[in-house]
Amino acid sequence: MIIVIISNSNRNNNNAVKEPSGLSRTDGKRPDGVTLVPWKSGRCVTWDVTVTDTLAQSNLPMTSQTTGAAAEAAADRKTAKFAPLTQSYLFVPIAVETMGAINRVGKEFLSDLGKRIRQMTNEKREGTFLFQRLSIVIQRYNAVAI
Repeated sequence: MIIVIISNSNRNNNNAVKEPSGLSRTDGKRPDGVTLVPWKSGRCVTWDVTVTDTLAQSNLPMTSQTTGAAAEAAADRKTAKFAPLTQSYLFVPIAVETMGAINRVGKEFLSDLGKRIRQMTNEKREGTFLFQRLSIVIQRYNAVAI
């Protein structure tokens, strides 16, 4: 579980934080990350990431017609899987295809995260760095898969 704290308050505050309760589903699965400060509309955000193969036989009918179609379909499955969390949290599915496409909602969230990190660090390129790091992770995954 990745817990992200983005706040303009005391940056040197390194107090230990316990994972919020209520994140686990009935089968014990839980999302990949959560913020501890409100993200939007006074609610914390939680997210779950999946990577889907752009060229998988089951995805080819979609991906050969529409860029990012497999990512959008995977994001829809994640949203259904974690639907109970939407009562307490904003849930963002992040679905990435092996050829680099990211679902629309996930891309918006990552862009917003990059902006918030940039505001905290005063590093103008922080959003670009975030997407570059994700790109490298996908490339490494593809290399291992081949």
